[in-house]
Amino acid sequence: MRVAIISDSHDQVMNLRAAVTYCNAYGVSIVIHCGDLISPFMLKELAEFGGAVHLVYGNNVGDQHLISQACGTKFPAITQHGVLGAVEAGGLTFAFTHYPEMARGIASQGRFDVVCCGHNHRYGVERVGAAILINPGEMLGAEDQPGFCILETASRKVERVEVGTRMCEC
Repeated sequence: MRVAIISDSHDQVMNLRAAVTYCNAYGVSIVIHCGDLISPFMLKELAEFGGAVHLVYGNNVGDQHLISQACGTKFPAITQHGVLGAVEAGGLTFAFTHYPEMARGIASQGRFDVVCCGHNHRYGVERVGAAILINPGEMLGAEDQPGFCILETASRKVERVEVGTRMCEC
């Protein structure tokens, strides 16, 4: 099973749209978004994904009330988990939050196979105890090439997929 991990999309519609298009085309079964989606209009982009989407809040709250109201109702395939989410997919247990420090603490407890986070906009994959800790980097494109990660659950291999173009400060 292929699981996409996305974070820090910050209202960048085109980058998120490109990620969702990729996920639909390349057999991704589930999308985990680790926060800073920002605005409720971004849910429409995530809803174009052909499977389940799991989402947590970040530090840029946008309109949390409207996002939480639309998840599961207007967008039935999107589940909003608050600040910490957990799911099982492909025989692995996943925990996800926005914050790297929280993610590292969760990973060190040894209760999850994969722990995902965002926030600092820096891509990284490492082992913390028995867990794989994944920060997919940013979809924003302000500090780095926008991208996200795909985890193949059977092999536990992680690949980073770059999309779109970097934002320019013109």
